[in-house]
Amino acid sequence: MTTITIKNIPPALYERIKVKAKLNRRSINNEIITMLEQAAQVRTPAETQDVLEKTRRLREAAAGYVLTDDEINRWKREGRE
Repeated sequence: MTTITIKNIPPALYERIKVKAKLNRRSINNEIITMLEQAAQVRTPAETQDVLEKTRRLREAAAGYVLTDDEINRWKREGRE
């Protein structure tokens, strides 16, 4: 395994990583490895096309739906209960 040393991490960033690691029940080291893996993912053109096609289908399905202020306010209230 290769070891990387990261210097001069801003305290606020370190705290956010620490909180995220705790929420995910990982060590800080494992959280950073997970974050690096996600950031370094390379999507193939086929995967990109798949995501675009799913997005198009979702937009088409939602095209006729009109969201009202009453619905938004009801969902806010429900979320706060």
